[in-house]
Amino acid sequence: MEQSSHTNTEATEEISTQINKAAEVPFDCCGRRLDQVASELFSEFSRSRLQQWIKQGLLTVDGTQWQPKRKVLGGEKLSICASIVPEGEWVAEDIPLNIVFEDDHILVLDKSANFVVHPAAGNYTGTVLNALLHHCPSLSLIPRAGIVHRLDKDTTGLMVVAKTLEAHTHLVAQLQARSVHRVYQAVVNGLVTGGGVVDQPVGRHPRQRIKMAVVSDGKEARTHYSVLDRFQGHSHLQLKLETGRTHQIRVHMAHLGYPLVGDSLYSGRFKIHKGASAEFIDYLRNFGRQALHAAELALVHPATGEDISWTSPLPQDFQALLAQLSNEQSNI
Repeated sequence: MEQSSHTNTEATEEISTQINKAAEVPFDCCGRRLDQVASELFSEFSRSRLQQWIKQGLLTVDGTQWQPKRKVLGGEKLSICASIVPEGEWVAEDIPLNIVFEDDHILVLDKSANFVVHPAAGNYTGTVLNALLHHCPSLSLIPRAGIVHRLDKDTTGLMVVAKTLEAHTHLVAQLQARSVHRVYQAVVNGLVTGGGVVDQPVGRHPRQRIKMAVVSDGKEARTHYSVLDRFQGHSHLQLKLETGRTHQIRVHMAHLGYPLVGDSLYSGRFKIHKGASAEFIDYLRNFGRQALHAAELALVHPATGEDISWTSPLPQDFQALLAQLSNEQSNI
C-alpha cells in the first residue's frame, strides 16, 4: 500500500472538549462508593476516567473534593467541570482507509494487509491510528483514537472504531461482556478432522518475548473453529473469537498442531504434504502473511441499541490461495 504522509498536528492541538455536567445522587444509592455511583450517573465516561477526575477535584460532591471510595448518603449533587484534550502525540497522516460504515458514533473499516493498527516501537507512523486522526481529527480526544480492538499487521478484515466517548465506553463494555460477534476465516497446515473449541490460556512466551503462547498463567482465551473445506494437506477454517487475546487464533491453532499458512512467527519449520508440486511449494513459501481474515462483525449500536452487522469478502490473495489449493488437489 502506498502511504502518503500529511501532518495535521496543528488542527489536533486545537481540539479540546469542555465537559460540564451535573446529577443528583439517588437516595437508594446510600452507602455506595462515590466512583461506583458516578459511573452509573455519568455512564458515557469510563470508570477509570471518572476516578481520575474525582482525584483531581474535577468531579466534586456539593462543591467539595472527595476520595473515590467515600460512601454517599443520597441527595448529594455531583458536578463535573473538566476538559478533554488529545491523549497522545500521534501525527495525523493522509493514508487511505477502506471505510464500510460510518455515522456520528462509530466507523467500521476493512483493513488491508501490511497495515499496523496502533503506533509502537518501529511503527510510529503509517498506522491505522495515524490515518484515523487525519480522517476524523476529533478522534484525538478518544482513548487510542477510538480503537477498541486490533487486528495484527497482516490480518485483514473488519474492525470497529468509536467516534465518541459514549460509544467507546459502550463498545468496550460489549467486548468485555463477549457480546461482540467476530468471525474469521483462515487456512491452516494439516487436515483438521472436525470442529471444536480451544480453551487454553494465552500469555507472553516465557523465552521469546515477541511471541505469545499457551501458558498456565496466561489470560483466559477461547476460540471456536469449524471446517469449511479440506485440501491435500491443508484446511480452510471458520473461527469465532469468544475472547480477544493478542495473536489468539494464531497461537491456538499452532497449539493444536495446525499453524496458519504464512505465519512465520508460529508455524515453525516449513512442512508440505507429500507429492506437492515445486510450483505449489514455491507459492506457499512466498505467500507473505498469515492467512487470516476477519470476515464478520456484529454488535449493538452504542447509540441506537440496534443489532448491526457487516461482512467482508475474502481479499484477493486469500482467494488466490484457495484457488491454488484447489488446483493442487485436482492435479494429484
